[in-house]
Amino acid sequence: MAKNTSSSAFRKIDVDQYNEDNFKEDEADAISATVGPDENEITTLLTQGKDNALNTTLRVLLSIKSSQMDQAVEALEQNDLLDVLMKYIYRGFEIPSEGSSGHLLQWHEKHLLKVVLVALYGCFRIRIVHKLYYR
Repeated sequence: MAKNTSSSAFRKIDVDQYNEDNFKEDEADAISATVGPDENEITTLLTQGKDNALNTTLRVLLSIKSSQMDQAVEALEQNDLLDVLMKYIYRGFEIPSEGSSGHLLQWHEKHLLKVVLVALYGCFRIRIVHKLYYR
């Protein structure tokens, strides 16, 4: 037979505390939401990192002698690296220092020569292949 269930002694967990009306966020969630850097701090740190990379790269570019530039540019075989070099050359023009503009112009000349030669080589190679196979 059925036992009397009017007694609430069998309830060990208060399920009413999980009702949507009684729900409260945990204190740990509220505390963790306020811990950590805010958006301004993140922007400042990212800007400092970019500035440090620019300053270091410009220092390296300006320390390489004109006679060594050809070797340095030839070592950059990937087009992506040539693009990055050009980006830093133009960024260096934005913040000129004494004697840097002339040196960066030499870098620009060497870079442009390499890019044009790579492009011409590709065009001639395509034309030769086209002539050989499509006569």
